[in-house]
Amino acid sequence: MNVIGFDDGPFAREHRGNVLLVGGVCSRTRLDGVLTGHVRRDGTDSTDAMVAMVESSQFAEAVRAVMLQGIAVAGFNVVDVHALSERLGVPVLVVMRHAPDMAAVRRALFSDAPAVRPPVRGAARKWRLIEHAGPIEPLGKIYVQRVGLSLDKARALVTATTLHGNIPEPLRVAHLIAGGLTTGRSRGRA
Repeated sequence: MNVIGFDDGPFAREHRGNVLLVGGVCSRTRLDGVLTGHVRRDGTDSTDAMVAMVESSQFAEAVRAVMLQGIAVAGFNVVDVHALSERLGVPVLVVMRHAPDMAAVRRALFSDAPAVRPPVRGAARKWRLIEHAGPIEPLGKIYVQRVGLSLDKARALVTATTLHGNIPEPLRVAHLIAGGLTTGRSRGRA
């Protein structure tokens, strides 16, 4: 079972432009490959970039599921999880350590203080993608959103791909690699 987990590289708050996107391909808990690409900070290209990265790789036929560390990468570059699942023909599982404060997410997206920081470009469309992604559900010590798989299958997928801690290896290694490539060293938890 090959699963790809995507995470973005760290970037400075004032950064504009492209951000590194890393895909860690794992067979259960063994790292089998790494894919890299770029997405625009607060852009709209995350879904297309992920599809292109998988489809142009040697793993295109082998990937059986996609995992995301949250529903957005590179700030507010929101992934259309339903389109990602449909286009690749595999389930998508969004994994979060904590349930997000959706009111705070909405405030950040639309900006309560436009004089200080303007709303994120395309905020209404991005908020619709967030709302359409599905309910956030507890799953052991993590929270998930899922497309194309039951909660029991999501639990089995997380169990099969987690070696230590709570975060599945595809996401953990993507996080470490993205940090190492961007800053010269990996840091912290996925």
